[in-house]
Amino acid sequence: MRSSRLTALLLHLQAVRRATAAELAAELEVSVRTVHRDISALQDAGVPLWTEPGRAGGVRLMDGWRTSLDGLTGDEAAALLLLGAGPEVLGGLGLASVAAAARTKILATLPPRPRAQAGQVRQRFLLDAPGWFHREEAVPHLATLAEAVWAGRRVDLRYGDLRYGDLRYRRESAAAAPPGPSPDGVDQGRVDQSVARRVDPLGLVCKAGTWYLVARHRGDVRSYRVGRIPQASVRAETFDRPDDFDLAAWWRAGSDEFARSLLRWSCRLRLSPAALRGLRHAVDPFAARDAIAGASAPDGAGWRVVELATEGPDVALSQVLALGDGVEVLAPEELRAALAETGRRIAARNA
Repeated sequence: MRSSRLTALLLHLQAVRRATAAELAAELEVSVRTVHRDISALQDAGVPLWTEPGRAGGVRLMDGWRTSLDGLTGDEAAALLLLGAGPEVLGGLGLASVAAAARTKILATLPPRPRAQAGQVRQRFLLDAPGWFHREEAVPHLATLAEAVWAGRRVDLRYGDLRYGDLRYRRESAAAAPPGPSPDGVDQGRVDQSVARRVDPLGLVCKAGTWYLVARHRGDVRSYRVGRIPQASVRAETFDRPDDFDLAAWWRAGSDEFARSLLRWSCRLRLSPAALRGLRHAVDPFAARDAIAGASAPDGAGWRVVELATEGPDVALSQVLALGDGVEVLAPEELRAALAETGRRIAARNA
């Protein structure tokens, strides 16, 4: 790690020729004291740089001197693939300083004008992945899990405190679910005790600011929400990673399967043209797509009948209410009655 930082510091000075210790510390995301130690180490190694005191001083490289040390390390190259994920993601994976070194090396190899343009990107574009009202979840074992993923080592963990219905459920508890990748966990509801697992960590996924570990347990690949892992330790033993495992493809398939598994209740609706257009914003994307694809031909007023899959009566009621006066429930009768009663209460309260 330190050799990478020394190379980054040297390349940055080569590009700018002079910088203060504070500027170097900010660039490399380390302390000023660390910068002073690194400068001394470079001087001891024979690098012709010196420090100048005073307001216009700083650290300088001898004019005309250049280094050929401009290659990226494996960790830095990996961090480059995640630079767009933001400092929180990189920090959680233990790659913040590595990414800073990689960024410095890249900028140092560019001519002045492209280097200035690249610097402007950081001031003009920002990727903030988590959604609004998202509370950051504590993931104290994320770096440990990332280490295991990188090294291909088994992990002993405990998994529990499952408070909400996340992207998790057991294949054996979802008999009606279609076959495919099965994220680990249970149906909605609290679990009082955590369970022990020895897993082969295959990857980490950050979904809307929430981290999931994708791991193999007893031959089955599952996902574990990292914030629900109270204990994790890396074992010395390694495992053979499946040659055909594609993390992105597995996650897409598991996400789609989970979303569809929740849609276990259906209703028949008659929708106005405006309500049909707004269906995508009121219900699950899978449900909206299937409903629109199977919609009947429009009647004389342009209204169409659809079959809508949803999670249950309560969820269906909230969804059809979002469609305003452009919806008529045809079936089941319980949903039609609930919508009518809700409408009467709304009318009375706002009369």
